[in-house]
Amino acid sequence: MLGYNYRLNEMSCAMGIEQIKRIKQIIKKRTKVAELYNRKLKDADGLEAPYVKEGNELSWFVYVVKLSKGINRNKVISEMEKRGIQCSNYFQSIHLQPFYQKMFGYKKGDFPVSEDVSNRTLSLPFYNDLSQEQIDFVARNLKEIIKNA
Repeated sequence: MLGYNYRLNEMSCAMGIEQIKRIKQIIKKRTKVAELYNRKLKDADGLEAPYVKEGNELSWFVYVVKLSKGINRNKVISEMEKRGIQCSNYFQSIHLQPFYQKMFGYKKGDFPVSEDVSNRTLSLPFYNDLSQEQIDFVARNLKEIIKNA
């Protein structure tokens, strides 16, 4: 059955209460990390960095790039891991989740644009205090791997 479990344990609630007190600081740090990634990756061949329309603000839960068609995402992930950089595919198209397939009969190919995009997304290391040096390392290696893909 489709549904959600919204129960939180006391520790998660306590952490959430403390984090909400510094939400502006957290978002500011995450925005800085995303902006550093954007500067390093904006003109990179073989990928599309996230675009944020001027005047909009994101909380930057993750940093996800879209690889160009023809680039093997699994190979990119594997090569990044060999260099000590953990990254992963982002979410699979929702219609391919078992619940939606069973409930509505969706199958691969029903939403080709969604599938194409989800098959090319790659989430990069991302957290509040990611340093300029770490971002440079990730971006440099990602560009090199894609160039040789």
